[in-house]
Amino acid sequence: MSGTYQVVMGERGRLVIPAELRERLQLAPGSTLILLESEHGLVLATREQVKKLVRTQLEGTDLVTELLAERRRQAAADDAA
Repeated sequence: MSGTYQVVMGERGRLVIPAELRERLQLAPGSTLILLESEHGLVLATREQVKKLVRTQLEGTDLVTELLAERRRQAAADDAA
């Protein structure tokens, strides 16, 4: 259920999300959307979609181990100085 939609920026930067997409995503007036600027371009997503994207990107990453290794390298560099 994905598609490509063309939108035109209106006055004061306003974008209109097509009705079909609003209905499918259950977007209502006041819904919060996130506009991400990435190396691939602009991405417009709901909060839940952004959470899922971040979780997918971090999957398999051991952040605690990486942080500890970074801190140990920094401590060793500080001791050597």
